[in-house]
Amino acid sequence: MHEATLTTPPRQLILAVSTAIFVTAAVSARADSTVNTGYFGGVAIMGYDPVAYFTDGKAVKGSEKFSYDWLGTPWHFASDEHRSMFMNEPVRYAPQFGGYCLGEVSLGSVTIDIDPDAFKIIDGKLYLAYDKPDMEMIAKHAGDVVPLAEANWPAIKTRLEHDQVH
Repeated sequence: MHEATLTTPPRQLILAVSTAIFVTAAVSARADSTVNTGYFGGVAIMGYDPVAYFTDGKAVKGSEKFSYDWLGTPWHFASDEHRSMFMNEPVRYAPQFGGYCLGEVSLGSVTIDIDPDAFKIIDGKLYLAYDKPDMEMIAKHAGDVVPLAEANWPAIKTRLEHDQVH
């Protein structure tokens, strides 16, 4: 019995290998890495309804029942009406910089972690951030941060697209 224990892989090793395989599959399954789908969700902005930020003024979880694929990525909505609004004008409702953190993009980088409740609509455009305190600080300096992010986004987008191919 002791001998079998030595040849049987430890439970932690099996779990670690399984997790690594799952994460690799989840990342490679992402259709368009220029749209932030989080680590495991595979859905734009973690399944939150982008239209609700404008109509309800808050983050509202969408439903798979009201889904729409745009840019090779599923987007979820809280209602059929919101889905239709997005389908008619996706660029109007989609978060800027693919839903990546505004602060990170302004620094020339990206972070997959965002808090759907950490958002601001600035000049009619939706921006997301890592967390609420980060967004509050960013919003106070939006006149400086947004132009930096806009300048950095083309190179970041190219890197994301390149990483997706390789």
